Amino acid sequence: MAGLWQRHPRYTMLVVVALITTFYLLVPASPPRPFRLRDNSLQSRLEHSKAIYSKVLNDRKGLIKKFGPQPKDIDVFPPNTPPWPPYTVWDFFPAAFNCPHEIERLGALGDGGKWVCGLSRVADKPDCIVYSFGINLESSFEAEILANTNHCQIWGYDFSVKSFGPEIPFNRAHRTHFSAVGLAGSDKPHDDPPMFTLESLMRKNGHSHIDILKIDIEGWEFETITTLLTPYITSGKPLPFGQLQLEIHIWNKTFSEYLQWWETLEAAGLRPFWTEPNLVYQNYNKKTNTADLAEYSFLNIKGDNVFIRDPKPPHDDDADNEARHPHGPR
Repeated sequence: MAGLWQRHPRYTMLVVVALITTFYLLVPASPPRPFRLRDNSLQSRLEHSKAIYSKVLNDRKGLIKKFGPQPKDIDVFPPNTPPWPPYTVWDFFPAAFNCPHEIERLGALGDGGKWVCGLSRVADKPDCIVYSFGINLESSFEAEILANTNHCQIWGYDFSVKSFGPEIPFNRAHRTHFSAVGLAGSDKPHDDPPMFTLESLMRKNGHSHIDILKIDIEGWEFETITTLLTPYITSGKPLPFGQLQLEIHIWNKTFSEYLQWWETLEAAGLRPFWTEPNLVYQNYNKKTNTADLAEYSFLNIKGDNVFIRDPKPPHDDDADNEARHPHGPR
């Protein structure tokens, strides 16, 4: 080899480089190291969920590039013509964030029920607050919250009806509060029907935080939620609710419009942990035959709401007093 190097140094160098390159090409690259749970604590489970969701964000960019390559080039529902790209709008936005608690469907099977993350976290919470927009004489969701919690109070709003649905039992009705007004992006108290922002209704009720927020307002969620989220994104403050159950109506939206709105939700700290298409609507919507409606449930991962932070242990004043005054009265 020494003789070859002396006689043909350039040739020998090329052979060495080729061998090293071949070695690296043939040896499989090590896959990225998976996220490992440090322990089973709530914070560790949340970090695991965040790592999983980060991958989904990158996958979404790849899918847009594949079928776009720009968002404006993506069809919400591709036409039934060649090359039949294998996606719908919902495939870009999977509910990939793992709820760190139990997940259960509250309310009727079919239209009306919603998926909730960690209802046990508010089962005994003394100041549990629930807001529900869109009643439509079907209150099985609200009735199950009342049945499975001891203190939750529910504020319901719907200008199309005069009360909660018949599912609310008489012996729990004192924990419900109904108003025939609507949710909007600005206050319009003198309109018919009257409309208010979430912030205004919370101020009127004396609330600074909502544990569970349900919104089903037939397409107005885009304007309303954008108005709600923008000041919190600008200020960096956490949203004033722990989780959101939302029916999305994607009528007349382009993919670019929907992507921009969805990224606003993500920027505010909302992460989807469950979704299901509204197949009841699709069954009766034979004209377009597209899945325009989908139920999503989101967890707010910013701040210190009860779903992402363990409550502080109660302060034991008696123990502190005894420590300071070991011979005091008992």
